[in-house]
Amino acid sequence: MLRERVAANPLWYHSIELAPGLVTPGWFDLRPVVERLPWPDVRGRRCLDVGTYDGFLAFELERRGASEVVATDIGGHEEWDWPLALRERGPAYLAQLAGPKGDGFEIASEALGSKVERVLASVYDLAPERLGKFDVVVCGSLLLHLRDPVGALSAIRSVCEGAFLSAEQVDLRLSAIRPRQPLARVGPGEEVQWWVPNAAAHERMLEAAGFAVERRSRLYAVPFGPGHPRVRSTPRGAGRAALQRALCGGTGVPHRALLAR
Repeated sequence: MLRERVAANPLWYHSIELAPGLVTPGWFDLRPVVERLPWPDVRGRRCLDVGTYDGFLAFELERRGASEVVATDIGGHEEWDWPLALRERGPAYLAQLAGPKGDGFEIASEALGSKVERVLASVYDLAPERLGKFDVVVCGSLLLHLRDPVGALSAIRSVCEGAFLSAEQVDLRLSAIRPRQPLARVGPGEEVQWWVPNAAAHERMLEAAGFAVERRSRLYAVPFGPGHPRVRSTPRGAGRAALQRALCGGTGVPHRALLAR
């Protein structure tokens, strides 16, 4: 029954092991790199996962011993930060591709026997009056999809009274050629990637929102999962892959994680 439910979900964002031998066919697989993040101690802490999607990081917080985990996400595809050119056709396209928002989380949560509470809320709407405050907040691969990432970080700061773990996609070329100068590639394009910062700009964004960065991961690449559309091989793509292997120790989507207060 569980295997059939997993297969019936049109799109899995995360690869999550739900039972021995049963892993969701995610677009991205955080399992090989999760230990490379600079995790704070979450044992006995009230924790928040922002932009949870299928819930991988929320379930990871629970697995690490958090006393309470809240996971927020938008309620529907129409709530994305759509650019004007995609505002009319984007939500319908995603609804057809991915199905109803949150179905994957519900399937995974039930299979894992999780007590994580999923709350429908945009990152921009986070406020202590609505959710209270948290000892630990995590946010993964979300800022690049936001029109106002610093505004979103400011909202996160309003509910964070302890540690903040920010794991985000970074532009590898800009990180390599301008390692100290904060720079970003500006979209949004068809993938709705508004801002893809280099490693220095990711850190500067957190500082602009009032966080103090305490620890930094090395660059790493989040591997593509089995559900990800096949990446067409090109000479340019081969060059990018070689750069990723050299700087990130693998291929996929370049990331860096920061632990801040």
